[in-house]
This record gives sequence, structure tokens and C-alpha cells, in this order.
Amino acid sequence: MNKLIAVLVAGLFASTAFAQATTTTTATTTPATPAVVKAETKAAKADAKADKREAKVDAKTDVKVDKAEASAEKTKAKARAKSKKAKAKADAKVAKVKSEAAGDKAAAKADTAAVKADSRADVKAAAAK
Repeated sequence: MNKLIAVLVAGLFASTAFAQATTTTTATTTPATPAVVKAETKAAKADAKADKREAKVDAKTDVKVDKAEASAEKTKAKARAKSKKAKAKADAKVAKVKSEAAGDKAAAKADTAAVKADSRADVKAAAAK
């Protein structure tokens, strides 16, 4: 097992050294012709233009997203305000109904007391005859 690991590690180092050696020799041995230089320059300019266009599109998209988010927040705020207003109106209506119910209850209680008093008086009058 140790020999296997040693072989694998040695192979890794050897392949790394070989890969580095080939890239340095390839870069130094390739002559730069005017056509190659011109093509590379043209490609670099095209890349720069593409990057510029992409940045412009990204900026426009960001602005649109920001506007949409602001609009959504505004809509949410309006909905919350409307909801609070409706809740306050409903609470006021409930309070009014409760106070009316309390008044009706008191009136009913007074009527009940009056009816009881009348019936007692009628009973006493009937007993006195």
C-alpha cells in the first residue's frame, strides 16, 4: 500500500513538472506574426465591446428591478393603510353595536322590572278584593 501511494505521488509530481515545462516552451517558441497580432487585437476589442454592452444591459436591468421593487413597496404600503382603515372602521362599528346592545339590555331590564311591579300590584289588588 505504501509503495502504491509513493508511485501515485511521484507520478503527480512528474506530470505537474512536465505540464509546466510544455507550457513554457510552447509560449516561447511561437512567433507572433502581424496577422496573429492583428487578430488578437481585434478579438480583444470585440471582447471589450461585448463586456461594455453586457454591463449596460445589466445596469438597465438593475434599474428596472429597483423600480419594480419600489412600486411593490408602494403598493404594499397602500394595502396596509387601507387594511388599517377598514379595521378601524369595523372596530368603531362593533363598539357602536356593543353600546347599543348595552342600552337595549338596560331598557329590557327596566321593562322587565316594570312588568314585575305591575304584576305584583295586580296580585295585591286581586287579593284585596
